[in-house]
Amino acid sequence: MGLLSLSCCLLAIFLSLSPALSTNSEGNALHALRTRLSDPNNVLQSWDPTLVNPCTWFHITCDSNNHVIRLDLGNSNVSGTLGPELGQLKHLKYLELYMSSLSGEIPKELGNLKKLVSLDMYGNKLEGQIPKAFAKLKSLRFLRLNNNKLTGPIPRELTALSDLKVFDVSNNDLCGTIPVDGPFASFHMESFENNRLNGPELQGLVPYDFGC
Repeated sequence: MGLLSLSCCLLAIFLSLSPALSTNSEGNALHALRTRLSDPNNVLQSWDPTLVNPCTWFHITCDSNNHVIRLDLGNSNVSGTLGPELGQLKHLKYLELYMSSLSGEIPKELGNLKKLVSLDMYGNKLEGQIPKAFAKLKSLRFLRLNNNKLTGPIPRELTALSDLKVFDVSNNDLCGTIPVDGPFASFHMESFENNRLNGPELQGLVPYDFGC
């Protein structure tokens, strides 16, 4: 009976600590991001990895369970690259990284953020292709990647994002044709301008990636 009581006690302790463990994991992911960034305006000064969780940090919003649900570094003038650690923020709903000087490729691990509603990365210097893994973001409603240096085609997999309401990839260097299936049927052509795109696909024909 003593052993059973001890086991129950240990289980209770573990369950009570599990939210803290989770937020520590999120804090570790954010600190890993911090180490990648140059921060001339010192907007990340409160990102102290020795704190219990990141919910007290500026530009971070948490829910009632201390899970990070919003990361907002818009207009912060940070520079540097994004890494796979962002994919560990499993509860994130809003990722706001617009109008800064971020460069490099968009991590495919962002496709792990299944609860993401809004992804704004416009106005940076991001390169490479739009990750096909974004097709896993079934809750996504806003995807703005305009005014970067992105290349390659628009992934056809994104046509499966039935909740997507706003999509903007204008002012990049994308090529190929514009999808017309799923939510793409309702997006204005301004969302695609100033690329090397060749107009919308024709219904029923296999897409051809001109110039890709």
